[in-house]
Amino acid sequence: MLNLERLRALHAVAETGSVAAAARDLHVTPSGISQQLNKLEREVGVPLLAPQGRGVRLTEAGWVLARRTGEVLSVLAQAEAEIASLQSEVTGRLRVGALVSPSRTVLPRAIAEIKQNHPRLEITFHEGESEELLPALIRRDLDIVVVDSWSTAPVELPDGISFIPVHDDVAVVALPASHPLADNKIVALSDLSDQAWATWTPGTDFHAFTVRMLRAQGFDPRIEYEVAEFPAQVEFVAQGLAVALIPRLAKVVPPEGVRMLDTIPPLGRSIYLAWRTDSDRPAVRAAVEALRRQFDALDGQPLNP
Repeated sequence: MLNLERLRALHAVAETGSVAAAARDLHVTPSGISQQLNKLEREVGVPLLAPQGRGVRLTEAGWVLARRTGEVLSVLAQAEAEIASLQSEVTGRLRVGALVSPSRTVLPRAIAEIKQNHPRLEITFHEGESEELLPALIRRDLDIVVVDSWSTAPVELPDGISFIPVHDDVAVVALPASHPLADNKIVALSDLSDQAWATWTPGTDFHAFTVRMLRAQGFDPRIEYEVAEFPAQVEFVAQGLAVALIPRLAKVVPPEGVRMLDTIPPLGRSIYLAWRTDSDRPAVRAAVEALRRQFDALDGQPLNP
């Protein structure tokens, strides 16, 4: 009988692409992963890894075993979900991940609701971006995530993931009240090609989205202020230093001297809940229902005072 923990180490290497990354995901040392893999190779009697540059790659036998291990882990997760469903009380651990915008608005209320209804359920929360949250969900580091999909850059949801749309959002442009276009009801992004911009730091999804979207309007944005919070970006706008794209879901209350306007083209996105299909246990179902209720409760108040 093959050792499950050793199989899990091989599967992690296949999923992450390296021993070091697998070690981080499994919260062990790289040498610990290597030892597990060496023992696994001796158990199966064939090489599972081969050198590749400074790292390793899976052999054909390694890929076969890693793929079958993924199937085993999926079956075990289904078994855990079925057993949990037999319990009258929702207990255990629930690991939730979400984007920045709903993390400031929906998630605290949803988690409070879950805790109130299921006090014995342990809940942890991680804030991140779709490109980070979905891999963490696939690796089983998270149980349910809130991700987005922009109309201009749709997200690809992988196989084995269940999802439902829960909210339609839109990004608006924040302009200083003194800007010549600030009194308009709608602004063409192409008319802002000469402006300084405030947005998130390079490497984040929203920074990439901003650059990609504005390039599609015919110009490279002059990003002078890289700030990792939407309210902080709006403060730069209030001082007349920049303009910025802000999702309405962020619920940023504009300070005096800032106008929030719809854009041409419109910048819409869908917000999804996603979880592993093989992990449809009561705790996940409770989270889905609470999050759906909290998203349904969002009001549509305009951002301009």
